Amino acid sequence: MNNRQAYFNYSIEDKYVAGIVLMGTEVKSIRDGKLSFNDAFCMFDDGELWVRGLFIASYSHGTANNHIEVHDRKLLLNKKELKKIQAKIKEKGYTLVPLKVFFTDKNLVKVEIGLGRGKKLHDKRETIKNRDVEKEIKRYLK
Repeated sequence: MNNRQAYFNYSIEDKYVAGIVLMGTEVKSIRDGKLSFNDAFCMFDDGELWVRGLFIASYSHGTANNHIEVHDRKLLLNKKELKKIQAKIKEKGYTLVPLKVFFTDKNLVKVEIGLGRGKKLHDKRETIKNRDVEKEIKRYLK
């Protein structure tokens, strides 16, 4: 699952791959594609990195032990990476957003997070213009 809105609203400078702490029904729901990045962002709390606002729909075959759809989930990174990211975020204008959730070869759920700056309105218009030009070029090449 990709967060297309993040690439539109932010200019991503660095990317990191982190593990995520999930319950069993959350993993099954992600496999079914029931995931939404609306309003999702990452934040630090007591030196730990958390993703907030990530929506994972409740599992259809879950019992009373089904998970809560929107809650804070812990991201797993090395201390060295956490310190590096935390130092960057303290600079003005940087933010950390989840870009992609995917499964590895070992069937582990990973989250790709991006460190970026928010785009201004004219930057967003430039992005739209470039995307339209690329579509036109592809159309003529066919």
